[in-house]
Amino acid sequence: MKFFSGFCFKNEKKALDRFLVENDFSIAGFSYGAQKAFLKAYNTKERVDLLQLFSPAFFQSTNDKFKKLQLISFRRNKEEYLKNFYKNAFYPSSSFDQEYKKTDTILDLENLLYFVWDKNKLKKLKERNVEIEVYIGEKDKIVNIKEVQNFFKDFAKIYFLNKKGHVLWI
Repeated sequence: MKFFSGFCFKNEKKALDRFLVENDFSIAGFSYGAQKAFLKAYNTKERVDLLQLFSPAFFQSTNDKFKKLQLISFRRNKEEYLKNFYKNAFYPSSSFDQEYKKTDTILDLENLLYFVWDKNKLKKLKERNVEIEVYIGEKDKIVNIKEVQNFFKDFAKIYFLNKKGHVLWI
């Protein structure tokens, strides 16, 4: 299995073990890592049977003003930005598990915010018999879960986790 970590996250694969299908033909990713997992599944010539997307970072329906504000805030005060980011990511829990935190770059944040999920590529994955699973938390404060559900509903089996936020393992 190939796993891709989220923006400013590390080691979350072990926290998602109960959901992961570990074999040579699975690709998975969390948040920003879901974007990377999607591209890997689409671009590879190797066999892929399952693509698992955990709390996929989905901002293509978010206006440019929001995206630019995120980038300005990150540049201005990275520590404060990340403190607020983790507070929202780990919600509804009030604790932030340090074991999962790392620092990424402004380029990573920009790529995450401006990424466009392509329905034609999702359709082609389905035509290649790739099963797609999307996991979203009811209390996610990072992405709009209704938009995620509506976007992926024709391509994926969607798992809606009650009482969970963006970080699905707490």
